[in-house]
Amino acid sequence: MESLFYPIRESGSLSERIVTLIEELIDSEALGEGQRLPPERDLATMLGVSRPALREAIKILEARQRLVVRHGQGVFVGLNKQDLVRQRLANLEISLMELFRVREVLESAAASWAAMSATDDEIEDLARILQEQEEAYLEPVDYVHLKYLDGMFHTNIVSMAKNRFLSQTFGALQEMIDEGMETTLQVPGRLEISRNDHHRIFAAIKERNPEMASASAAIHIDGAKSAAMKRLRQHS
Repeated sequence: MESLFYPIRESGSLSERIVTLIEELIDSEALGEGQRLPPERDLATMLGVSRPALREAIKILEARQRLVVRHGQGVFVGLNKQDLVRQRLANLEISLMELFRVREVLESAAASWAAMSATDDEIEDLARILQEQEEAYLEPVDYVHLKYLDGMFHTNIVSMAKNRFLSQTFGALQEMIDEGMETTLQVPGRLEISRNDHHRIFAAIKERNPEMASASAAIHIDGAKSAAMKRLRQHS
């Protein structure tokens, strides 16, 4: 263990240099996951640094999940870079799945209720949004404007459902939904599928068919989920 650590002499923040050294040892697997580091006094001596600087570095590494501090037991090696990326990807996938499950429940209900309670004026407003979307689909595609119109389309349907609690819940989710909307629309093939989905949802609402509106919304959300997961994995 002592041969792994050496006095740090390079310039820059001392704590960050300690962090860099320990991360390199973890990523090279010179330090294995779960391995216990030397006691603080001994490690500070090996590195030729002060104990306060070492403590600060350990706090940074703990926050990054590279080290695990177990009070009364010591400091242990956490995940290497590959495992950390895999864990973060898994956590993101779980978060996305949970978000889309909630969207499916909310938006399927919203479409169904909208088909039963929408006024003629509200249906005309929704038709105007669809027409604006058609114009935004023209090359070169305006993804920023499409993202805005997509949000308007779904928000209007929620409003047409005339349920205050549904509107409040959907509003709280809107920021998270908006974050991934623009890039999801750029997944190959997704744009045309989303376009057709919107027309089917609109047609079901206009025809006052709650069952078809609900089913069409569920299909749309499921497709958006698949596109978001694909985009996430490609990006990662």
